[in-house]
Amino acid sequence: MNKILNNKKAIFIFVFPAMLLFTIAVILPIIISTYYSLLDWNGIGKSTFIGIKNYTTLFVNNTDGFIKSVQNSFILAILSVVIQLPLALVLALILARGIKGEGFFRTVYFIPVIISTVVIGQLFMKIYNPDYGMLNIILKNIGLSKYENAWLADTKTALFATFVPIVWQYIGYHMLLMYAAIKSVSEDIYEAAKIDGASAFTMATKITIPLIKPILQVCTVFAVVGSFKSFDLIYILTNGGPLHASEVPSTIMYSTIFNKYMYGYGSAMSTFIIVECLVFTLIIYRLFKEKKIKEA
Repeated sequence: MNKILNNKKAIFIFVFPAMLLFTIAVILPIIISTYYSLLDWNGIGKSTFIGIKNYTTLFVNNTDGFIKSVQNSFILAILSVVIQLPLALVLALILARGIKGEGFFRTVYFIPVIISTVVIGQLFMKIYNPDYGMLNIILKNIGLSKYENAWLADTKTALFATFVPIVWQYIGYHMLLMYAAIKSVSEDIYEAAKIDGASAFTMATKITIPLIKPILQVCTVFAVVGSFKSFDLIYILTNGGPLHASEVPSTIMYSTIFNKYMYGYGSAMSTFIIVECLVFTLIIYRLFKEKKIKEA
């Protein structure tokens, strides 16, 4: 094994196919998209190099409400970190304690992850329907009919209404990652804590959570980046409406490229999303690293 690790040719043979695939599937499209963002191009005819004019239009002129869409994506990211991840952590802590039906509940919570996003979108459209939707019917039957609403058609509730199915779909994904990390913690540590008289809450906060911080870091990155590039559920439920209330960068990018045929301008949006995801990933890793240094 050591001979292989010290053999540069062997390392190259094993690494090169993966690097080639990664370059073709990820790096090359990013470079091409960045180049397109510097053009005035409709995707078919002749293109014109215009430099950073597309980026100036995005952030200075802001004619299509792109900044508003970025703000919406930030709200989704904050809600994901504040609501989605804590819920997933609580579920993981409960299941990892070995409760009755542990395997059943683990499967049930993960099922939404493997359901088609289109199916989930259609399901919640029925739930939110102002006439026969389950949510309004429940509110009416418990005497809260004054709170009935056209949830997806109201500018005040549309964004949060789209967040609920996002939480429901991916909470099981984060839960499973955290659950696997908790299960990997040695039982000897918990046994020693029990002997010292530690409660379940103390063990969770002082032992489990600190030991699974690498997974919490990964889940935070996934939640934030996923919010920044969210598209499918929002597109199905509201298509960014009403009046751009639930618009996110991906939905504006889609309509710009495929409806308005502004490939250069749309590519500038996609480049911004890539840079945004990269920057916040680095920030999250830096924050977790600083916490580790302080704790040490």
